[in-house]
Amino acid sequence: MRLPISIFVSVSLFTAETTAALYLSSTYRSAGDRIWQGLTLLFTLVPSVLVQLTLTFIHRDLGRDRPLVLLLHILQLGPIVRCLEAFCIYGSVGQVEEPYVSITRKKQMPRGGQSEEVERQVGQAEGKLFTHRAAFARTSVIQAFLGSAPQLTLQLYICVLQQGVSIGRGTLMVISLLSIVYGALRCNILAIKIKYDDYEVDIRPMAYVCIFLWRSFEIATRVVVLVLFSSVLQLWVLPVVLLNFLVFFLCPWILFWSSHSPFPENIEKTLTRVGTTIVLCLLTFLYAGINMFCWSAVQVKLNDPDLINKSQNWYRMAVYYMLRFVENATLLLLWYLYKTDFYNFIHAPLLLLQLLVAYAIAILFMLIFYQFCHPCRKLFSSSMTQGLWDCSSLLCLMCSSSPPQNRPTRKEAPETPGPPAHPDAAHDTASDHTDDGPNDTSYDILSDTIYDIPAETGVKIEGGINGEVSNSLSCNA
Repeated sequence: MRLPISIFVSVSLFTAETTAALYLSSTYRSAGDRIWQGLTLLFTLVPSVLVQLTLTFIHRDLGRDRPLVLLLHILQLGPIVRCLEAFCIYGSVGQVEEPYVSITRKKQMPRGGQSEEVERQVGQAEGKLFTHRAAFARTSVIQAFLGSAPQLTLQLYICVLQQGVSIGRGTLMVISLLSIVYGALRCNILAIKIKYDDYEVDIRPMAYVCIFLWRSFEIATRVVVLVLFSSVLQLWVLPVVLLNFLVFFLCPWILFWSSHSPFPENIEKTLTRVGTTIVLCLLTFLYAGINMFCWSAVQVKLNDPDLINKSQNWYRMAVYYMLRFVENATLLLLWYLYKTDFYNFIHAPLLLLQLLVAYAIAILFMLIFYQFCHPCRKLFSSSMTQGLWDCSSLLCLMCSSSPPQNRPTRKEAPETPGPPAHPDAAHDTASDHTDDGPNDTSYDILSDTIYDIPAETGVKIEGGINGEVSNSLSCNA
């Protein structure tokens, strides 16, 4: 059983960022900057409350008699308590023989065109640790894009206005950037585990390095572009941000309404229709927040029972990065045209070029990850480079082809029936591989199974880890 390092990293980033934000807000108060103090506290407390609610929702504490845990969540200490509980569970493994285990079945990566299925025994302690890891993976994403990302943007904007970086503000900015990159990394890992749920996925260190570099360049560039643009065109930054946010927030709902699918009712049995609608709105709100700063590896699909699109759509990814690159270049060009003497201390053309190159480097690391480091690249039904090349070719054809009414025409005599004098030219076509997912597994992004020891023994079928069907056996000591 693996040490719950990911839980420790999530809690460490959450605690460090909250502490740094509270200290910085106190300095703003001492300096009389009430607006900066209020915004710093807002981007700290709101994601903290959402993290507490997420942990309570996933562990189903409202339906259990745990008043002390609920009180600690109200005091915003829930992640620390959950981390201590996870390490206590890890430390107790092997000390007492468990009378109850689950048998899980996983497929191995194909070798020589064949994939073998292996069985593994999973005890109650390992099942609980899995629930803790899944819960903290989701809270890391929430903390990153609903708290750390706007916090980093705000503090960098203040640095530009004041032309200086204090120790407290610099510390908070570094922690916030690490939190965002880590949340994006957990989002990528979560997407892989959801899409390939019935496979034994082994993520190597080089894959983590590629994801870290990819997300670091992408997010840092995006934040700097938004800050520079907002520093010269304050009135126009709000429409740009709202347009981006509304597009990604409404897109899943528009696709859901156009599919004429029934309203999702299987999120949580205890939720009413109003509660389910609130949860779905929060999910799409988080989805929009992720796409505001980087590409969301988890694609929301409300008409799917698991609320997740398990297909690997290279065209959607290519269109996103093309449009985002064009948007960043446009915002930088507007900043360069409207910048004032305030920016005489920097070399503007060089900075513009560096930011565009940094975003291109992020795309390069993304291509390297999907082409060489993705743990399930053998299961891709189409090559990533071929899909992106086809998409680029299709866009070029669409841009270069003129409308029929604008093309020059000439009058010719009617042709007599017979074989044509010249053969028709061949036209290139491209197809969109939208449903290339190798499996159709079920996985609940909002909640996971909690493992408890049943009162009776015997053999029965129950939900196992990652939504698998597992045979529960009673083992005599």
